[in-house]
Amino acid sequence: MLEVSDAETLTAAALERIATDEHMPAEERTFAEEAVREDESEALAYLVDPVDLLGSLPGVDLAQASWSTEPVEYDPESMEWDIDEEDVIEEDDEDGDQVVRA
Repeated sequence: MLEVSDAETLTAAALERIATDEHMPAEERTFAEEAVREDESEALAYLVDPVDLLGSLPGVDLAQASWSTEPVEYDPESMEWDIDEEDVIEEDDEDGDQVVRA
């Protein structure tokens, strides 16, 4: 779980990253800037790279990453994860290794 305590700083950091991304096309840059200004979760998505987080872990082969967020009220007493069975996908990859997606 992540708590954003300063949304303005988060947004500014994401806008800076977008502005300095030399590989981002101008049309995509405009869309990204608008999205980041409207939603802190979009700002976070532009700052956190799943490959950087998981790419160096042994046994992990990151094929694709996506984000999903929703605002929630934090309750430290309730540490119950609400992951439905349909949210978890288990399958074998082309090498026969088991892959779990949640």
